Amino acid sequence: MVTDSRSPQRLYLFQVAARTFPGPPPIETSAGCYLVQTHDGQNILIDSGVPDDYAAPDGTPFVNAPNVVTQLSELGLNPDDIDLVICTHLDIDHVGFHDAFPGAEFIIQRQQHDLARTGNPRFQNGQGHWDHPDLRYRVVDGDTELLPGLTLVETSGHTTGHQSVLLRLPETGPVLLAIDAVPLARAFTIDRQPWPFDENKEQLIASTQKLLDLAGREGAMVIFGHDGEQWKTLKKAPEFYA
Repeated sequence: MVTDSRSPQRLYLFQVAARTFPGPPPIETSAGCYLVQTHDGQNILIDSGVPDDYAAPDGTPFVNAPNVVTQLSELGLNPDDIDLVICTHLDIDHVGFHDAFPGAEFIIQRQQHDLARTGNPRFQNGQGHWDHPDLRYRVVDGDTELLPGLTLVETSGHTTGHQSVLLRLPETGPVLLAIDAVPLARAFTIDRQPWPFDENKEQLIASTQKLLDLAGREGAMVIFGHDGEQWKTLKKAPEFYA
């Protein structure tokens, strides 16, 4: 058990959108972000969710739940209370409110940061949120223990420099946030096929194997980034995992 005062104490899940894509078979999806509170009082946000003005590629509005700022306020927190924002990657459904947290330090993999800064068109629709001049970024390289009990796990494939997050909570134990490295539980296999927005199949399979090994070794609870069926079963803010 991690006992350092900087270690995670609580994990909140913020579901900011849900949508069913027609099949066959239909796919129930979810979009969310996460808040980690440490024993010494730090507030660490993981991603910032979908912007209010976002619509799915077919033009259907995607936002149908309170945004991250509203859900933080329901916990008695405002944007100035956030110390760190972990950027798993810079797709628009993960960066929609980055610019609401100018007082935080943003943590990102160097490869993802460099890819976006070179003008990659994939990230341009959210650039107004993640490239705000007031935001401060700290780049990391590969797997990184950010705090005792909180490790960033490099999982390229969905995009170069994507990162997942492994937490160790005092009661729940290890929790692995797969994010978009593995968006659905049924994709948690090396036999998976890439989705249209996945950048590199070889890296995607390697990252899936890495997370399978990590989850098995740690005995971790795995939360998948966009699995609407799973998210129905999870505690969501104001409930939390401790």
